[in-house]
Amino acid sequence: MGTHFTDRLTVAICAKKSPLLVGLDPRWEQLPGVFHKTANPDSPADRADAYRKFCREVIDVVAPLVPAVKPQAAFFERLGHEGMAALADVIQYAAEKELLVIVDGKRGDIGSTAVAYAEAYLGREQSVWGADALTVNPYLGEDSLTPFVQVAQARDAAIFVLVKTSNPGGKTFQDLTTQDRPLYAHVATLVDALASKSRGHCGYGCVGAVVGATYPEELVDLRDTMPNSWFLVPGFGAQGADASDVAGAFDERGLGAIINSSRGIIFAHAREPYAEKFGETQWQQAVESATLETIQQLCDATPAGRL
Repeated sequence: MGTHFTDRLTVAICAKKSPLLVGLDPRWEQLPGVFHKTANPDSPADRADAYRKFCREVIDVVAPLVPAVKPQAAFFERLGHEGMAALADVIQYAAEKELLVIVDGKRGDIGSTAVAYAEAYLGREQSVWGADALTVNPYLGEDSLTPFVQVAQARDAAIFVLVKTSNPGGKTFQDLTTQDRPLYAHVATLVDALASKSRGHCGYGCVGAVVGATYPEELVDLRDTMPNSWFLVPGFGAQGADASDVAGAFDERGLGAIINSSRGIIFAHAREPYAEKFGETQWQQAVESATLETIQQLCDATPAGRL
């Protein structure tokens, strides 16, 4: 494609004035009823087809409003080859709608296996999956990240490395102190060093960081530690964080962070005030309304309002 991932992301965010990332996490029990009517819940093929249709219809709504989507691979993988075919279709469809696609797979390995993961997912035109970016687990160390970085650089793609995750149990290992710093701070230092070698025109490298919204103070510190890394911020909305909690993820331009919301957007029809206003029969209108409201919240409470 010839254009650095973070530059493409910057252009998309500025064009839509939105730092919102919509997570595509299809859960059978939470799908609007219309997707259950013609499907056998015991059939992986039927479930996969429902996931495909649901995600496509979510994409139809959010494509004009947000820069990117993040399909969670696990929900498709659990359905076997039918689910993986549905994931491939969703990725392709999002790309056709001019959305950037970040696959949430949390891959991580060393040597030729890491290369295989990277080559499988990274690169819209060069890989079989056609993703623009992939989440990566750094637990195996620097040599587990290097193959991903090399492929990302060669293909104008990106990786987002787990640094400080939003789940409560993340601190079990991430907060362990070594050399007077928590482990996640050491990971952050490595991530920024890798990012500094691959900066685009916008100033950010192709090695980003996953930093949870549920730790707002640490988020501010990590923004200082990783000035070269774009942040993917989970934990907003359904996990309890609000717009003010993620303000520290952004730079002074309103760039540098993309805020993920999954359940709060795609299943908005099941929660108030959207349940009463729209209900299941107008679930897409609920998705649109929740998306617009979330964007406004982020722009009101963070530097994204400067976009």
